[in-house]
Amino acid sequence: MLELKDLHYRPSTAEEPVLKGVDLKAHASQPVVVAGASGSGKTTLLELISGLASPQQGEVCWESKPLNQRQRRWMCGVVFQFPERHFLGLTVAQEMRLGHRRVTTETQTQALKKVGLAEIDLRQAPERLSGGQQRRLALAVQLLRQPAILLLDEPTAGLDWSVRNEILELLAQLSRDRLLIVATHEPEIFQSWSGATYRLISGKLQEIPRLS
Repeated sequence: MLELKDLHYRPSTAEEPVLKGVDLKAHASQPVVVAGASGSGKTTLLELISGLASPQQGEVCWESKPLNQRQRRWMCGVVFQFPERHFLGLTVAQEMRLGHRRVTTETQTQALKKVGLAEIDLRQAPERLSGGQQRRLALAVQLLRQPAILLLDEPTAGLDWSVRNEILELLAQLSRDRLLIVATHEPEIFQSWSGATYRLISGKLQEIPRLS
């Protein structure tokens, strides 16, 4: 179980805190959706959970034990909005190997298969893939790390509806054996999910009741 306890965070460039006492309990196989307007702090929250930033106050705990910044980085996989902007490999194969020098071909193939890219040409440049394929590749790269927590920032942004549905189905499958947290400004897209949905307002999370 992941638990956020009274998280506060103020960027050095801001006069007011972005997060003002965020509390959350989340469990594996029960995906969490965090909704909010642009600038509400959704991405900042993912950065705190993943260890890319540290709160000025509060704790991030796993199984009731506080995690330091390094531990959070080790446990979390993050796919940011428009992940294609972060690709560094000249080919798909090279992108998969970055940071994973000892990864076997079998492990690489399994990760690509899990995200529906089993037939992809590994010699292709990542930027030549379609938008949906690029999201899948970014997920495969993170799955190589076998993260206990998978964090996604606007995973459906910029995709047409048919591709969105494919990504939603993939994420639902991935959430079955790990904790998955999605930040989005379109929570209605995830209404069919079985987990909880929250809205980030004035620096705090408020649970959105599910429609019956």
